[in-house]
Amino acid sequence: MASGPFLRTDLKTMSIFSKIKNYLGEVKVEMKKVNLPTRQETIKYTLIVIGLSAAVAIFLGGLDFLFAFLISKFLL
Repeated sequence: MASGPFLRTDLKTMSIFSKIKNYLGEVKVEMKKVNLPTRQETIKYTLIVIGLSAAVAIFLGGLDFLFAFLISKFLL
């Protein structure tokens, strides 16, 4: 439900346009609270994600290769 300066006692009787205006007003208030990362933080976190993704891909690729080798060696 809405709170703060946008509190309405009866949301059922509000028109759709009033509801949209209320919603957008609340979005504006919340967006003022947002703290975006700096450029350096964004680059750092992006590189961490890329590095971890590559590490997981190499690990899973190694497991796939190992299991394929073991299956072909012992079962086929």
